[in-house]
Amino acid sequence: MFSRVLIANRGEIAVRIIRTCREMGIETVAVYSDADERAAHVAAADRAVRVGPPPPGKSYLSIDAVIDAARSSGAEAVHPGYGFLSENSAFAAACADAGLAFVGPPPDAIDRMGSKVQARRLMERAGVPVVPGEAPADQSDAALEAAVSRVGLPALIKPSEGGGGIGMQVVRRQEEALAAIQSSRREAQNAFGDGTLYVERLIERPRHIEIQVFADDHDHVVSLFERECSLQRRHQKVVEESPSPAVTAEVRKEMGNAAVAATRAAGYRNAGTIEFLLEETPSGSRFYFLEMNTRLQVEHPVTEQVVGLDLVRAQLLVAAGQALPWKPEQLRQRGHAIECRIYAEDPAHSFLPQAGPLLLYREPSGPGIRVDSGVREGDAIPVHYDPLIAKLIVSAESRSGALARLGRALTEFPILGITTNIPFLVRLMKHPDVHAARIDTGFVEREIGTLIDGEPGKLPPAVAAVAAARSLRGDGMAASRSGTGAIVVDPWTALRGWRN
Repeated sequence: MFSRVLIANRGEIAVRIIRTCREMGIETVAVYSDADERAAHVAAADRAVRVGPPPPGKSYLSIDAVIDAARSSGAEAVHPGYGFLSENSAFAAACADAGLAFVGPPPDAIDRMGSKVQARRLMERAGVPVVPGEAPADQSDAALEAAVSRVGLPALIKPSEGGGGIGMQVVRRQEEALAAIQSSRREAQNAFGDGTLYVERLIERPRHIEIQVFADDHDHVVSLFERECSLQRRHQKVVEESPSPAVTAEVRKEMGNAAVAATRAAGYRNAGTIEFLLEETPSGSRFYFLEMNTRLQVEHPVTEQVVGLDLVRAQLLVAAGQALPWKPEQLRQRGHAIECRIYAEDPAHSFLPQAGPLLLYREPSGPGIRVDSGVREGDAIPVHYDPLIAKLIVSAESRSGALARLGRALTEFPILGITTNIPFLVRLMKHPDVHAARIDTGFVEREIGTLIDGEPGKLPPAVAAVAAARSLRGDGMAASRSGTGAIVVDPWTALRGWRN
C-alpha cells in the first residue's frame, strides 16, 4: 500500500479522501491555490503544496504544477477526486510517466468513454441497450438532418464530447432540425473544441438511474447497485438516493448486468458509474445507456451508506494492484439513503453562484446524518470554483424515514453570511410528488415556480433592523447581507439562550 498520496483537488472531496487515508495510515498531501491557502482541506492534510494563483487553469487544472507538487512532496500516488483533472486522460498518462499511481482508470479507458459517439458504438457491440439513434460519419448539416428524419420526432441533437447538457437541442418539428444542428455544433465547438454531433430519439420524462461499478486488475467487476438521480436542474443533479423507488428487483439485476458488461467492454479499472435513462411504459420499464463517468461520483456517499463500504478505500487498494476487497455475493442494499447538495447560490435569481464569508456555519448531527464538507465557520466561499459547500447525506431503514430525517436535518443547518439553496431544498423535499416518487428528469424545471417563490429564511424588515442593530453593537449575533443589501440575521440559531 502507498505511504503517501497527493490529492489533486480541493473542498469536500479532498477532505473526504484525507479522512479515509488517515484511517488507512496513509500520509496525505494537499494542493492549494492562493485562494485556498487557509482552506479546510489544507489544514486537514499532513502537508500541503502551493500550485498557483486562484484561476483553476493556473493551479488545479495545471498538469505540470500538480505533477511537480507530487514529485516534490514524495507522493507515490495521486487521487484526482472529481472535477478538475479527474477525467483528463493526459493527466492520468502524465502520472504514469512520472512514476505515480493514478487512483482511477487507465488513460485509454478515459478516452474510450469520453467520446459519446465512441462509447455508444462500444455499448452496441457489447449488447448494452442504447437510446435509438444515429451517429453519422458524415457530419454535414444535410446528413444530420436526414438522421433526424430517420430517428423520428421528437429527437435530441447531442455533442459527442462534454456533458452537463451543454449543446443539447430538442427537435420537435423537422423544419427546426437545421437551426438546432447549427446551434448545437456552435455550442459544442466553443465549449469542447469539437463540433461532432449525434442524434437520439427524445425519451419523454425519463428517470436518470446510474449504477456504481468497480473493477480491478484481477478480472473482477461488480455492480454496487443503483442511485436515483432524477431530481436535477438543467441536467445538473440536485438530490440523489439509493435504492431507486422505481427500480424493481428484476430491472435492478438486468441493469446491473448491463453495467458490468459495459465496464468490461471499456477495459475499465477502479470506481466508475454507468448512467442509464429509465423509460416507464404501459408494457414495463426499459433502460438505455447514457454515458460512463470515469471517476468517483459526487453522490458516492449514498451508495456507501446503503452498501456499508468505503469506496475511497477500495479505490486505493485497487490502484495499489490489490483485488477488490469484496465479492458480488457479499454485496447487499440495506435501508435507504438520500443526498442533498448544499450550494452557495441564489435560487430566486436563476441559482446565481454566491461568494463571501460563512459568518455562521453549523452542521446538523445525529443518528443517520452524515455531512461531507470542505468548509468551516469563518471560511469564505471564493468566486473561482464550484460553489458546493457540503453534501448532506441521511440514511434510515425506509425511504419515508430517510425523507423525514432529511427534512429535519435541512432545517437544522444554519448558514449565515451567504445565500444558499437550503430553503429551495426544504421545499423540494416536502413536495408531495417527491414523497410519492412521481419524479423524472424534468420535474424540478416544471415545478420551479412553487419551489422558489416566497422562500423562507428572510426575517421581516423590522426584526432584521433590530437584530442588525444588536449585532453592530457587539451583542454576538451573526449578520449577513441579503440580496437587497439589508442586513439579515437569524436570532434563533445565532444566539444562545433564546427560544421561540
